[in-house]
Amino acid sequence: MDYPTRRRHGSRRRSWCCTFNVPPSSPENPYLSQQYRNNNRNCKTKLGPQKSDSLSKFTTSNSVPNSPQSSKSGLTLVGRIDPRRILSPGRVSPIDHTDSFEEYHHSSRATPSAAVADSIARSRSRSFRAKIESSDTNWGLDPSRVEGGRGVAYDVRLNLKGKNGGVLALELNSGVLGSNSEVFAGLIAGSLGKKMCRIEVPEVENLGVFRETIELMFEEDITKRLVKIGVYRAIDILEVSASIKFSRGVLSCLKYLEAVPWTEEEEEKLRSLFTRFKFDDATNRDILARLYSQQSTDTHQNLARHLVSSITTCSDTNARNELKSLVKGLLCKSSVYEKEQPDVNKEDFYAVCQSCVSVLVNLFEEASDAIPHERMAKKEMGKPLIERISRQVDNINWLLEILLDRQMAEEFVDQWAHQENLLKMHERASPMVRYELSRVSAILFIAMGTRKLHCRSEARSALLQAWFGPMLLDFGWLQRCRKGLDVKALEEALGQTLLTLPLKQQYVLFMEWFQCFSKHGTECPNLGKAFQIWWRRSFLRGSETYAIESR
Repeated sequence: MDYPTRRRHGSRRRSWCCTFNVPPSSPENPYLSQQYRNNNRNCKTKLGPQKSDSLSKFTTSNSVPNSPQSSKSGLTLVGRIDPRRILSPGRVSPIDHTDSFEEYHHSSRATPSAAVADSIARSRSRSFRAKIESSDTNWGLDPSRVEGGRGVAYDVRLNLKGKNGGVLALELNSGVLGSNSEVFAGLIAGSLGKKMCRIEVPEVENLGVFRETIELMFEEDITKRLVKIGVYRAIDILEVSASIKFSRGVLSCLKYLEAVPWTEEEEEKLRSLFTRFKFDDATNRDILARLYSQQSTDTHQNLARHLVSSITTCSDTNARNELKSLVKGLLCKSSVYEKEQPDVNKEDFYAVCQSCVSVLVNLFEEASDAIPHERMAKKEMGKPLIERISRQVDNINWLLEILLDRQMAEEFVDQWAHQENLLKMHERASPMVRYELSRVSAILFIAMGTRKLHCRSEARSALLQAWFGPMLLDFGWLQRCRKGLDVKALEEALGQTLLTLPLKQQYVLFMEWFQCFSKHGTECPNLGKAFQIWWRRSFLRGSETYAIESR
């Protein structure tokens, strides 16, 4: 063909450049032009009979034809390029496109053009048609037979209206819907004789969950589908199935939920669901046994005492520290498990505390050689005495933290203030041992100075008169061997605790501190700030005192 002839034939073609008109017919898109001219006349989404067994493959796709996203969606889009042909610019495929396109167009009529998405925010109204189970494998290829040929049709239109304003329309078969749901079976029976049964469900909490529940009616193995959905979504489906009396779905959800572990959020969701619905099944009893304990309050209290006692007698340091952290998190009021938790028996805790204090007294008697040789032979001699004393002090402080958290430590202040044996042995014991006793006093002083421990004036006075002097002597060792103690917080809290006493008692204790601090310096706590407040309160009067303290 000569050049003028090729130019004359080429002039008949319409250009793709710089135009927004109807795209010309070409081997790439013979059907796209025709569909574009129809101006999208049919906007209703219909899901016809499928060869697939699951409706979950029908998802909304925003990808273009032949893109990786569209190829994974399971949907065949109208106007898709023949997969056998990848055309380059200016090339013509030798394959006859007419036959392949007609074959493709015929098969595309049996596939959905779009799917119903879980989110209704993109569209105020959607609809789809569910598949119809049939033994005739060829029946699903001809949509006209679904509507009339066999008399099997989508004769139920289920309109779902969500609480957020969304609308979802489902076209279903009355036989499938009625055989799976007692609620819908009764509504369908009341509309016999009508060509189309219309059912409306208002105030739907979650349209996507309701649609998934309806889809499960067409599944042979519901549990396999629930494994893909997950526990949280399965609980929502269980709620919808129970509300529409979809017994097969309820039983499958219960069996699945009983066999898998739950998170705390899922457990609370299940607990709330079981308070609103009653299920009659052995699986239901197994789930209830996981949700609710049948043990009484006495059993819980005895268990708590047993755990605490076991920890205080544990010999392995690492295991003891791990268990202390675990049990403290369970018993403290600030714990996430505090809900529905019965009160801890205070007498049991104080019994364990007294046991630890008694062991501590025996250890200090051993340290001061006050124990006869016969009794020392029965003691635990496998570990150093300092380590055993430190372990008992750690146990007392750990129990004291739990009592402080539950606001039950007032009685311990009285007990610790009247430990005459320990006070006497403190004077004779080595500084590297006796400072362990001041660690217990430090916890009490910090709690009172920070307003976490409230006790009577007599109890505060007795505690300070007994343990203020030992604290001044042991403060240097507390700075060097802190073991988690905040020394700055101790200095501040100790001064604040002194200021809660009557002024005459403050005078005696502050003079004792002043003499000790002038001799030992930083080996004593720095109570200078509290000393200034005491001085102003004692020797300045009237408005001048108020003006100084208000600065």
